[in-house]
Amino acid sequence: MNRTATTTLAACLGVALLAGCGSGDGDGAPTGGDGEGTDTAAAPVTLLTHDSFDISEEVLERFTEETGHEVVIVRGGDAGVMVNQAVLTAGNPQADVLFGVDNTLLSRAVDEGVFEEYEAAGLDAVPDDLLPPDGGRSVTPIDTGDICVNWDRAWFAEEGIEPPETLEDLADPAMADLLVVQNPATSSPGLGFLLGTVAAFGEDGWKDYWQSLVDNGVEVVNGWEQAYYDHFSGSGGGDRPLVVSYATSPPAEVLFGSDPDPEEAPTGVSTGTCFRQVEFAGLLAGAENPEGGRALIDFMLSEPFQEDLPLTMFVNPARADVDLPEVFTEHGAVIEDPYTLAPEVIAENRASLVDDWTALVLR
Repeated sequence: MNRTATTTLAACLGVALLAGCGSGDGDGAPTGGDGEGTDTAAAPVTLLTHDSFDISEEVLERFTEETGHEVVIVRGGDAGVMVNQAVLTAGNPQADVLFGVDNTLLSRAVDEGVFEEYEAAGLDAVPDDLLPPDGGRSVTPIDTGDICVNWDRAWFAEEGIEPPETLEDLADPAMADLLVVQNPATSSPGLGFLLGTVAAFGEDGWKDYWQSLVDNGVEVVNGWEQAYYDHFSGSGGGDRPLVVSYATSPPAEVLFGSDPDPEEAPTGVSTGTCFRQVEFAGLLAGAENPEGGRALIDFMLSEPFQEDLPLTMFVNPARADVDLPEVFTEHGAVIEDPYTLAPEVIAENRASLVDDWTALVLR
C-alpha cells in the first residue's frame, strides 16, 4: 500500500520482535526453509518492509511456533524509499527477506541484484497473471490491490458536487485544489498513479494531463501515510477530499471508524482512476539467515498469512483459494478494468518517466 491502506495503528508500530518456539503442526504450513523443520534455537529472521506493513501478532507467532524462527521487522519508509535502501545495500542487506516491492519497482530491484532466486511453496495457488516475468523464481507474489483515487463522501455531499469517476474528471475546475498525490520517486502508490496516467494518455499525452493537474492545484507529498492521514479529509486529518490510495481503503474506514455499522463507507473510490499493483516478497542476496528467509516466504504464501491480509493491510491475497471477509467485499470496490503496463515497458521507462514528472510537477 504498501503499500497499502492500513490502520492508524500500523503507522505507530516500530521495529517489532515476535518470539515463540515449537515445531510444525502438519496442517500444510511450512516447517522450515528446507522442509525438515527447525528447533527452538533457530536464528531470528529479519523482514525489511514498508511502513504500512501490518499483520496479526498471532499469525507471526504461529510462524515462530512452527519453525523456531523469531521474526524481526525492520520498517524502511514508503516502498520507494525501502527499495532504494535495498539497492544501495545489495549483497550486504540489512535483512533476510524484503516484502513490499511491487510491479512498478520490481525490475529495478531484480536488475540491481537485490534478490537470490527461490521458488516458494504454494506458488501453484497463485494466478499466472500475478507472477513476475520469470514465473516466481526471483520474488513471490503476496498480495494485490488497485491504486485509485479515494474521495470523502461527507465533503462532496456537503458541497453538492459530484465526486470524480475518471482521470479526466480530476482536471475539471470543479476539482481545483482538492487532490493530494504521492511523489513517484519515493512512493509506490505515487508511481502506480503516474504509470496509470501513462497507460491512459500514452507517451504523447501524459505530460499534458499532469500539467492540467498542476494548473488545477494538485498537492504532492512524499508517501502514502502522509497523504492519507495528514492531508486527506476523509481520514479526519486534512483538508483535501481527494487522495491517491486503494480500492480497498473504504473497508478499513468502516472497520476502524466511529460508526460501528454504517450502511456505506465514509470514503468512496473513483473506479476509472485505478492502476493494478502486485506486491512481492523476496529472499535478499547475502542474507545472514537464508533458511529462515525461505521459511518466512513460504509462510507468507500459506493460507494463515494470506487469510489475515484483507483485514490487516486491506489488500487482496495473492492466492486464489482464500475467501474474503464480508466487510471487505461489501465496502471495497471491485475494479474490472484497471490500467496496466507491461513489465518490460515499466522497466524501460520508469526512470525517465519519474525524471520527466519531477521536472514538470516539482519544478
